[in-house]
Amino acid sequence: MKLSENTILITGATSGIGYALANRLASLGNTIIAVGRNQLVLDELAAQSPHVHPIATDLADVELVEALATQVKQQFPRLNVLINSAGIQYNYPFAEGAVHLPAITHEITVNLLAPLWLSSLLLPTLLAQPEAALVNISSGLGLVPKQSAPVYCGTKGGLHLFTKALGYQLARTSVHVMEVIPPLVDTPMTAGRGRNKISPDQFVDEFLRGFARNRREINVGKVGLLRLIQRISPALADTILKNS
Repeated sequence: MKLSENTILITGATSGIGYALANRLASLGNTIIAVGRNQLVLDELAAQSPHVHPIATDLADVELVEALATQVKQQFPRLNVLINSAGIQYNYPFAEGAVHLPAITHEITVNLLAPLWLSSLLLPTLLAQPEAALVNISSGLGLVPKQSAPVYCGTKGGLHLFTKALGYQLARTSVHVMEVIPPLVDTPMTAGRGRNKISPDQFVDEFLRGFARNRREINVGKVGLLRLIQRISPALADTILKNS
């Protein structure tokens, strides 16, 4: 994929990885459709670059996602890159029962259902372009889980397999299906969690290298080492991440 002159929709563009991607890709001369819930941050992004077009919406609402897709198809018919970056993580004891049902539903919807909805709704537009990419940001925790966030790990594991299977379906089309698997990145979502985080800018640097090479799987930072350990000794990989 080329690194400039694309029309790119990025979800989760108001924070963390999504914000860093929107800023960097806009600076490279791409048209950025920045999607998020925080209108103030979206306006800030748009003020920094004429290439950014903000759209405020809630990805947890399927009707709003459908409206977003309709708006994008009408206003940006040359859309050729979709980056599903939005994600949330709640840590809680699962055994506490029904008190967590709203959090469970919200986490599954934002992390898994919304990327599937947008992929389905926008694929016809992507397929109409000479070259396009559908990029899902998953997590190393979708490969090897930690005990404190079972729902998050489950959604990222589901996104991992969905992306792989969708890549098989679209292998002979103009759409490159890519999964980006980051380690722990220093974002508001990970505040107070873990050590040895990479910066969002480091993440973007590695993403761009893989994106330019049409890599189906972009293992960022220590995820490459995790994949190696997982192949050699799955039990060791589990031990490393279980209590992370």
